[in-house]
Amino acid sequence: MIFCYPPIPGPIKSQKQPVRFPSQAVHHNHLRCAGAYTTFGNMHRNKTRFFLAFVIHALFWLGMYYALKALTVSSFKMVINNNGSFSRQMSMNMLFPWSKVVLGFLMVLFYSNIFWLFRRAIRYKNKFLSTVIISGWGLLLFAINFLVVRRLIGSPGINHPGTHAAPPGPPGGSISADDWLQMQLTIALVFLSVLVIAVAYFFIKEWIRNDLVRNQAEAHQLSTEIRFLRSQVNPHFLFNTLNNLFSMAQKKGNDELADGISKLSGMMRYMIYESNTDRVPLQKEIEYLEDCMALNKLRYADSEVAVNFHHPAPAAVAGVQVAPMLFIPFLENAFKHGVSIARHSRIDMAISLNQKKLIFTCENTDHSTVKKLEEEKSGIGLENVKRRLELVYPGRHKLWNSPADGKYQVTLQIDLA
Repeated sequence: MIFCYPPIPGPIKSQKQPVRFPSQAVHHNHLRCAGAYTTFGNMHRNKTRFFLAFVIHALFWLGMYYALKALTVSSFKMVINNNGSFSRQMSMNMLFPWSKVVLGFLMVLFYSNIFWLFRRAIRYKNKFLSTVIISGWGLLLFAINFLVVRRLIGSPGINHPGTHAAPPGPPGGSISADDWLQMQLTIALVFLSVLVIAVAYFFIKEWIRNDLVRNQAEAHQLSTEIRFLRSQVNPHFLFNTLNNLFSMAQKKGNDELADGISKLSGMMRYMIYESNTDRVPLQKEIEYLEDCMALNKLRYADSEVAVNFHHPAPAAVAGVQVAPMLFIPFLENAFKHGVSIARHSRIDMAISLNQKKLIFTCENTDHSTVKKLEEEKSGIGLENVKRRLELVYPGRHKLWNSPADGKYQVTLQIDLA
């Protein structure tokens, strides 16, 4: 198999604009059209999904309303006796006039659980405590619903005959407090049914969302591995070459060069062989960052950049696992955007552990002539880091970045629990 590589261009200063062939222009136009079509398609799918969800919810609550009215109908019989000569029986049904009030509390129970309470309750490791919180909230809404309707039953103009606001009903008034009390078993079963439906709805939706995120993470991991495999050029040959260069540097007495080659060899070995897992020891990441710092400092004089890295001792991070290659983009951006030749620069980086939370900070000098981190398009920008954090630590990380007082600060907090 023959590999053909294009020639490496020399420093031609007169060429100000890169040469673009017609086929490249057509290709870029196709890419722009495809991107616009994809964006439009996503917007259309989101609107359709929202509309379908709205229709399903509206039909569900409409059915719940009529089911509630059917379950709260009061039936009774009246016997009319006319001096013993004849009698007549009448069967009557009396509708419950406050079904909308009960439906409102059912809606509060449903949506407060799926959008707020369930998300908080599942974070507790104690499942019994989560069940108590959810049950307590349901009982609280049930009790408030009982008291509100009971107050409406006792309000003037509702259960007093002779008023215009009184709904039609049997002689003596409409629904009484005793009737409402007898309905509580039915209302409790309705509340319990809505709570069970809310639990099923929430966890099915979470299962679908987690499955989608897992598939995206697997696709991202596969894509990363493919790009990584393509970037490998016979790693055994590279390691053998580095070992030969290391031996030659030692024989020449150039200890600084030998140390740099040794660090580069260790970094490549870590990237190729040791970081192809979901989690790696935190100490390995710390050692990789230290080697990366040492190699980057070789490009500058000691007066041009000062680098400080504070981290826990190896014994303090024993057993702590993190996603591999997670912090290196911040360090690379700090050197690329925060260090300028012939100007003094400073990079301060730290890793700390606090109650199952890992806190990473990186602060570098912010030169006015340097592009901001958000504008980076080279592949190690902040957007790529954010995307990976969303896939690896969904809902378990916080990232802050901002320029302040001539410096650029990045703070990353990860929940390792």
